[in-house]
Amino acid sequence: MMRNGVELLVKRVSAISQRSVSSSFQVLPQFCTSSSSSSSSESPSSKLFIGGLSWSVDEQSLKDAFSSFGEVAEVRIAYDKGSGRSRGFGFVDFAEKDNALSAKHAMDGKGLLGRPLRISFALERVRGGPVVVPRFGKSKRDR
Repeated sequence: MMRNGVELLVKRVSAISQRSVSSSFQVLPQFCTSSSSSSSSESPSSKLFIGGLSWSVDEQSLKDAFSSFGEVAEVRIAYDKGSGRSRGFGFVDFAEKDNALSAKHAMDGKGLLGRPLRISFALERVRGGPVVVPRFGKSKRDR
């Protein structure tokens, strides 16, 4: 009985075309890179994640705060669907990666409308890709 189950599994795995397997693993390097790569001279993205936004910040004020570092291509703030209030984070997309890198270094930890900003490079959204959620603290098993 066990042998038939293993043979069936082998047949199913070998039936998967090499093309579909390789294309599904092309996403992995983006999630497996170390955090030290973001400190290198080349920035990973021209889009910045901006956390710690005040509720009173709108797209124009955020664009004004970052436009001194270069051409800002797009600004988006996340809003709560129910209340319409800012969720406290947004994205600033620069036309050039170097401008994003200089803005990150200059503005990370600085205050905007009374709140310190937390800035990092935004990860590209991949549909159907793996979602990596960092766990903080001890797991239930370690307690």
